[in-house]
Amino acid sequence: MKPAFFILLAWSTALFAQDANKIADFVHSALDARSREIIAATVDMPADRFGFRPSPPDLTFAQLTLHVADTNYLYCSTIGGVPDPALPKIADSESKEKLVQRLKASFDFCASALAKIGDADKSQTLMIGPAKTSRAMAILTLTGTWTDHVALQATYLKPGSTPGATAAR
Repeated sequence: MKPAFFILLAWSTALFAQDANKIADFVHSALDARSREIIAATVDMPADRFGFRPSPPDLTFAQLTLHVADTNYLYCSTIGGVPDPALPKIADSESKEKLVQRLKASFDFCASALAKIGDADKSQTLMIGPAKTSRAMAILTLTGTWTDHVALQATYLKPGSTPGATAAR
């Protein structure tokens, strides 16, 4: 066989290997970017505004922070096939520091839980609450919620931008 064939074979094998885990690469990239954004926005929110809600039916910023952490633990444990850690309950009335700590820990947990996932089992059926879904769809759902949470936090961080905004605590 000709040397050019072996060069082409080696190049295409390396290229294929790079694309072998597109879904896993996607979730790791999204986790890295969105965790930095969500944590930064949470740290930037003044402690006295954690009770702020853009309108009466909306969550407070503190409730949103806990919601993000809870969602991370649920989805990342299920997607990664690792047990959800037993954590003490914390209330949305806890200090900013405790809420930020819980949020950071949830993203650290996701990084660990998702570290070894690959695309080979992307079609595996998972149970998230009462719903059946594929691992790939669970990943898309999780990463989509991170993007939504970044956008929500931007709304919360705009002081006085929402008419009728209320503070509750």
